[in-house]
Amino acid sequence: MDIKAILQRYWGYSKFRTLQEEIIRSVLEGNDTLALLPTGGGKSICFQVAAMAQEGICIVISPLISLMKDQVENLRKRNITASTIHSGMHNKEIELVITRCIRGEIKFLYISPERLKNTLMKNSLQQMKVCLLAVDEAHCISQWGYDFRPPYLEIASIRPLFNKHIPVLALTATATPLVVKDIQHKLNFEKENVFQKSFMRSNLTYFVIKEEDKLKRLLKIVKRTAGSGIVYVRNRRKTQEIVQFLKFNKESADNYHAGLSMTLRDKKQNMWARNKTRIMVATNAFGMGIDKPDVRFVVHMDLPDNLEAYFQEAGRAGRDEKTAYAILLFDNSDIINLNNYFSLTYPELPHIQDIYQSLCNYYRIPVGSGEGLSFEFDNNDFAETYKQNPLTTFHALNFIEKAGLIVFTDPYSNASKVFIHCSREDLYRFQVENPYFDALIKLLLRSYAGLLTDFTRINENELAKRANIPVQKITETLLKLDELGILVYQQQTEKPRIVFLSNRLESKYIILSESIYKERMEIAREKLDTVIQYVNNQTKCRSRQLLTYFGEEESVRCGKCDICLERNKMELSALDFDNVLKIIKPLLIKTDLSIEELMDKTHFSEEKTIKVIRWLLDNNKIMYTEEKKMRWHEL
Repeated sequence: MDIKAILQRYWGYSKFRTLQEEIIRSVLEGNDTLALLPTGGGKSICFQVAAMAQEGICIVISPLISLMKDQVENLRKRNITASTIHSGMHNKEIELVITRCIRGEIKFLYISPERLKNTLMKNSLQQMKVCLLAVDEAHCISQWGYDFRPPYLEIASIRPLFNKHIPVLALTATATPLVVKDIQHKLNFEKENVFQKSFMRSNLTYFVIKEEDKLKRLLKIVKRTAGSGIVYVRNRRKTQEIVQFLKFNKESADNYHAGLSMTLRDKKQNMWARNKTRIMVATNAFGMGIDKPDVRFVVHMDLPDNLEAYFQEAGRAGRDEKTAYAILLFDNSDIINLNNYFSLTYPELPHIQDIYQSLCNYYRIPVGSGEGLSFEFDNNDFAETYKQNPLTTFHALNFIEKAGLIVFTDPYSNASKVFIHCSREDLYRFQVENPYFDALIKLLLRSYAGLLTDFTRINENELAKRANIPVQKITETLLKLDELGILVYQQQTEKPRIVFLSNRLESKYIILSESIYKERMEIAREKLDTVIQYVNNQTKCRSRQLLTYFGEEESVRCGKCDICLERNKMELSALDFDNVLKIIKPLLIKTDLSIEELMDKTHFSEEKTIKVIRWLLDNNKIMYTEEKKMRWHEL
């Protein structure tokens, strides 16, 4: 099938974006392919169109349940069959999805990398007619990746399960040159094959502003910048505080974080997407699945942990390719706080092992048992029970999850579901014999299609309104029908769940490699240091700094960021400035020189050299010694 016709039919676009068509054709030719496209560059279109042009099912490996569900919903809206399997699902629902995939009734199956460790999943994949293996957020594969998860390293192990060569399409929006090579190696690419679109966003201007009164500065920004925006903060409390501040100053704002119910989060996001709310103040929980093109500004009130995360979050501005701004506000205390936060992020290995044992004791799981068990989890209650710092406990549990022992599920992305698993005849007989349940069963069948064939989302509040009875009565009746075996009722909960992926281990058998732990900590430390360097650097264009980090050495100065605007005042071209700087910086690092001595060692005009020196002095890059000589002094 013609890929352009597929694009037009299902997505309504008349042409592909840069590199999309080349990536799709590479996959259709059977080549393992790595696609590097910036945030908003249309990565999902690449594997979705490629799969639609072939017979068979596309297996999509993705790290986040919320991201998987979002893409599945978007595909279904386009009348494309898609489903997902994740740890928050009922076993019966998983069996139904697998059966439909084997029958060829599903075109896209989204799974987490952890699911590939499941024997049932591996056996099922061998029975499916797979046409493509897509790996989303592929940077997670690499040991250099910023969101390392060991099961990602095992993706390549499923490739031999297929009868013929099935190409892999790996996709990411953020990857350094080292990560690019490592992804291809870990996925067993037959040969290197990379399609990379420049990360340059000419319409997006980056600013870094050192500011003690951040709220005052934020208000100036939102007052002077038209259109909708996002304000990122590190914790939930700050989202509410800043919203109150903005509302007090007559700005339309709302907050968003992972602690809100799914219904409330959806309502807030929809209000913002429809421009009913202008500004969303959020933690990093707000991001995945956002496809709002007209975001005019993204402001970070706290320093991010790494430039990958910052680049993705800032990149949510200006997806319509119109002028937009990414602004990072910081002061010296932020750097101190970032370093302190880092120390909590990496608890000692013995402490991690103790937390694992405490977790098992918390749920009374004996050694040798527990695989597949699922429990509601309250981190604050757990930390209080064992007299731990909740933040340290949270990060220790993250390491236990990365070790493959447990997995967390987000309750708010799991709506209540019902599946009637008896035949129509048996159901009718039950209704006749049990008139008490007849009214609700009829209401369910009238309100939702497909209950007899698949798990279907329901809304207990809506059912209660239609039946004119309390919602508690609806819930109690559904639970009773589940108990009687007439249906499966999967009820949404208000707390996250923790699932044990393996039986409880004795402490001495918990394998957490000290060398890998130290390596991960060193890599994270380096990434944190690059953030500090980024905000402190006052000589290099912001856009160029970010592009250099991602391997684009030949980028040009943007001319619009805070650094470039200061340089523009000098009436000196970017090329002249850089050329002078390349000569005088090594000289001043090596030895102290007077202006006259420096002039003798350069071939540039005195006017140009003096302008560069004046700028470097103003920005504390060089200083005068007691002998009235200049010395390189970058803070």
